Amino acid sequence: MGVGVGRMVAWLAFLSLIAFAAYQFPAEDTFAHLRSWYPLGQSEGSQVTATSVNKDPHTLNLTKSQDLDTGSSFTAVAPSNASPGPRVAVCLVGAARAFELTGKTLNKYLLEANNHTDVFLHAPFDKDSHKFTLLKGAARFVKARIFVPQRLPETQIQREVLTGANSPNGIQGLLQYFNLVEGCLDMIKAEETKQNFTYDWIIRTRVDGYWSGPFPPLSILNSSNYYVPFGSAYGGLNDRLGVGNSQTSTAALSRLRLLPLIHHHGDRNLNSETAFKAQLTVARVPYSFMSFPFCILSYRKYSWPPTYWGVPVASLSTNGSLNGAKCRPCSSKASGSEAQAVIDKLAKGWGWPGLIQGLQLCDAHDDWEPQWEKIFEKASGVLISGDSQNVTTRTPAECVEDVEEIQKQWEVWDAPTAKLICSEGKTHKT
Repeated sequence: MGVGVGRMVAWLAFLSLIAFAAYQFPAEDTFAHLRSWYPLGQSEGSQVTATSVNKDPHTLNLTKSQDLDTGSSFTAVAPSNASPGPRVAVCLVGAARAFELTGKTLNKYLLEANNHTDVFLHAPFDKDSHKFTLLKGAARFVKARIFVPQRLPETQIQREVLTGANSPNGIQGLLQYFNLVEGCLDMIKAEETKQNFTYDWIIRTRVDGYWSGPFPPLSILNSSNYYVPFGSAYGGLNDRLGVGNSQTSTAALSRLRLLPLIHHHGDRNLNSETAFKAQLTVARVPYSFMSFPFCILSYRKYSWPPTYWGVPVASLSTNGSLNGAKCRPCSSKASGSEAQAVIDKLAKGWGWPGLIQGLQLCDAHDDWEPQWEKIFEKASGVLISGDSQNVTTRTPAECVEDVEEIQKQWEVWDAPTAKLICSEGKTHKT
């Protein structure tokens, strides 16, 4: 009996050692352990659906007659004995450059969408960081880390795997973005260890995302798959939002740690989106496409009309789900069949945003137009007043008071002092 117990203890210790080694993403000579730790999912050609068979192996299918990619509405019927809901971690990453416009929509449609939502924030410290005082709601705010960015070392493997083409800051820009994402994952994993539980779902998104409707009900998702938005694939997979269980999300969010494995697999000269697809491929994580009602609010300028390899910019007045496409408040330059004709000329696997109901396009070759505030309010139903306006006009003293107040809402607030955040910030309208 004593020998049997001893063997069991030894076996459990051995399994724990393997799990720890896998989580640390070992060197190339232990890739086999990493592959065995990740779920052995279906291949790209296999059938991957949530509720029924679909012709496209990577497209979520609903029991309703209308598909999500048209931007149509849908409902999920909960069983009568439904539990309070899944435990969800929301990973927010990025700079707060437009947060006075996106913050309220993020709170309303994502952070308050589930009963058991834990929020994690990983953001670079800059002149807009003070805008995070707009993060409010019923969610549990676990940890915020606002850090002073430092140049990251570039290894030979990273230079071979990645390309700086089309990245505003080259390979360094990609590494900084990957670091944002992976840092958020580290915080989530630490919380799972601390609380001795595993999140049912992890949602990763950007803080510059403008939400026009509720996050899709998690009850319709297949927990074996990782879900990404349609369109804006740029040769790989749209990486502006993703949702999966704890295990698939670990693979999807390990953007730095998996680069050696991608290199070992033979992939080279990848941009952010193709590197993201390579991650899921080498980790054998099946993925599915799905529509999400959000877009990336952008101040950047893009040529009009967009060329074959160009980037379309959608108007916030668009009716359908924009799936993370670039957007701004604008007077429509093209809509209906005219907008569709512009989109049809784009490379389908590049800047093409997918099939979007009621698509309206902006001429984004110049700055936002003078009447953008009225357009924003009409399209969003959110008045640019109250907190949204005050965050750009408040005095430094008022800013310090607000920052000190919001940091009390977080279990862990790892950031520069309120005085430094507010002295760095601008107090005039964007």
